[in-house]
Amino acid sequence: MKLLKTTTVAAVSAALLLGACSDSQLLSNSDPNANTKSAAIMGGLLGAGIGAVSNSSHKTTAVLGGAAVGALAGAAIGQSLDRQAAELRQQLANDGITVVNTGDQLVLTLPTDITFATDSFTVRPALRADLNTVSQHLLRYPDMMVQVIGHTDSDGDAAYNVGLSQRRASAVANILQANGVPYTRLTTIGRGEEVPIASNLTAEGKARNRRVEIVMIPTK
Repeated sequence: MKLLKTTTVAAVSAALLLGACSDSQLLSNSDPNANTKSAAIMGGLLGAGIGAVSNSSHKTTAVLGGAAVGALAGAAIGQSLDRQAAELRQQLANDGITVVNTGDQLVLTLPTDITFATDSFTVRPALRADLNTVSQHLLRYPDMMVQVIGHTDSDGDAAYNVGLSQRRASAVANILQANGVPYTRLTTIGRGEEVPIASNLTAEGKARNRRVEIVMIPTK
């Protein structure tokens, strides 16, 4: 009976938190703190789950305490990412670079057309100042690990595209490293044409798919 009560408390807590996730007012795109709130909610869910499976003799207290601790940790991460996204948008000079806060990481997208010449993996001089800005940002936030991921459209040989996307990711990562970001924080990945974000049937879609993403992942 005690186990049933504990499971019920966890389920009710999760349901309430999930209900909050779907509240259009809470997570509205116009809310500047939407990602902070979302991270707090998800942190609360995780904390409640940890409390529910703990060996504590006071399961209900463990569930609620876990939810509170998880919510605080999630909110802190979300708040930090909101602040960092705002800083980067203000500091980056090229309007073609986008910054997206997913709630648990930041994704900077560098369109290939402004970053490289056709079939080249040499970064255009005009982008180096912005990559220096990104490097300085990463040095201010040393707890962020970084994935640099290259993508192409579907034109050409798939294997060649993987190699080109890897070389482009490495070229961007090399500039970050040259500006002081430790190599141990950087991972480079070439995805080729595997992960399109638009249709490869149109010129506009292909242009969107040709990109390098700098993904910043908090470790604390």
